[in-house]
Amino acid sequence: MHRVIPDIDRNKKAIPEIKSFRTPDTLGLPAKIMDWTINDVAKAITAQQAACIDAVAKKIYRRFPGKENQNKRKELCKQLKTLAFLDNSLLHRLVRKEFKRGHSWVKNQIVYQQVGYKCKRLSRNTYQLELAGLRRGKRNRIVIRSNRKIKGQIRLIHNQILQRFEIHFLVDHGTVEIPSERRSIGVDKGYTEVFYDSEGQAHGKGLGKATTKKSDRICAKNRHRGKLWALHRKLEKIDPAKSARILENNLTRKTENRRYRQNQAELAAIIGAASKSLFNGEALKVFAEDLTQPIKGKRQSSAVSRKLNNWMKGAIRDSLQKWANWTGSVVTEVQPSYTSQIDSRTGTLLGERTGDNFTGIDGVVLQADYNAAQNILARGTDKEIGKYMSKTEVQAVLLRRTARFLRGMGLSLVDGVELGWLDPKHTKTKAFKQLLVEMPGSPKQTSGRFNSNYRLTTSHLGSNKLHLDRFIPDCPD
Repeated sequence: MHRVIPDIDRNKKAIPEIKSFRTPDTLGLPAKIMDWTINDVAKAITAQQAACIDAVAKKIYRRFPGKENQNKRKELCKQLKTLAFLDNSLLHRLVRKEFKRGHSWVKNQIVYQQVGYKCKRLSRNTYQLELAGLRRGKRNRIVIRSNRKIKGQIRLIHNQILQRFEIHFLVDHGTVEIPSERRSIGVDKGYTEVFYDSEGQAHGKGLGKATTKKSDRICAKNRHRGKLWALHRKLEKIDPAKSARILENNLTRKTENRRYRQNQAELAAIIGAASKSLFNGEALKVFAEDLTQPIKGKRQSSAVSRKLNNWMKGAIRDSLQKWANWTGSVVTEVQPSYTSQIDSRTGTLLGERTGDNFTGIDGVVLQADYNAAQNILARGTDKEIGKYMSKTEVQAVLLRRTARFLRGMGLSLVDGVELGWLDPKHTKTKAFKQLLVEMPGSPKQTSGRFNSNYRLTTSHLGSNKLHLDRFIPDCPD
């Protein structure tokens, strides 16, 4: 039987609701430990509900795009925050699909509140915990190493891989004074480096080398293990003793698991140092890409796919949010589509990215990640491009801006493609064909054909707009 308990952590209804059909005696637990566990599970369910609401909201924005559906989106999102979604067949179906239901068979951890244990300091980094046991009046003593005194709610976990006990608890790092105004920066998340900000600074430059090294090592290791597995299976009937020795001495995961943990710790250290360097103790307003959705429709080589699979996008996002909380900063995620293909000086799709360089139509070469960070900063305050817009909708908005920019020079989108300024892939879209009808360009310019004998001269480069002087044909000597 599944029960819906809305806001169980806020209105404190979880404990009596659960105890109405399950008592501590049936679980073999003291009443207090069961209450603490229920509270902790209630918090986890509330967090899952919030994640579900966010995921469903994204689907609502994709399903009902445009300004004409703005009121409908607001109404659906309003119903989503209450039990009114049960009466809406669309929302009910989306919630059933996104909400993670099921059972937990976790048996290696216990949650304690402050009254359930005592912490006594033995030496500088050594503490003794007296924990309430499963039997009434019985306490267990555990000696642990920690650089701070343990207080508040804790979680005692038996790590079955490392065969040790761990204490997980929250640390109070104090309060932060939040200024009335924060400086805004855009952040591009990368593979080579962790962050590249809109001020031209790279943070965490060693991430790409460390990730590639880890990926290549695991790939080579698994290739060798594949040969050993084949040899093991071949010798199972011919020489069972040798086959058993190979299985025991060469095909276990103990050493590889230790190396993997070391690699992960190294990458986490690089990401943490990059986040610390980005904020540098200052309260900022950070605009970053929302990379939670997988990249669809883009085929990569097996080597590139393997390296991207090791790209710790989730760890980067968590680290950025953690340091933002510590410094009183705010992280706002934006729609990431085409941020690397826009010229940050013009806000149009004119130009080309090649590797680490972005070349504008005037021949100026920009650092590609710096250019992307500038675009992310501009998108943070862009009222036309929302976070939940689809890639096609973003492309339509950018093509319209590009068409307006070209029309100021008496050109059309077709002229931009023929001059090599605009990627031909955009010509296949519905928005491109519609804009050709709405903004065809001046008859004089669109009647002829442009070729490579024309060069572009610029009189002024503004911060947001590129003013083009004229087209001058190259004259023969």
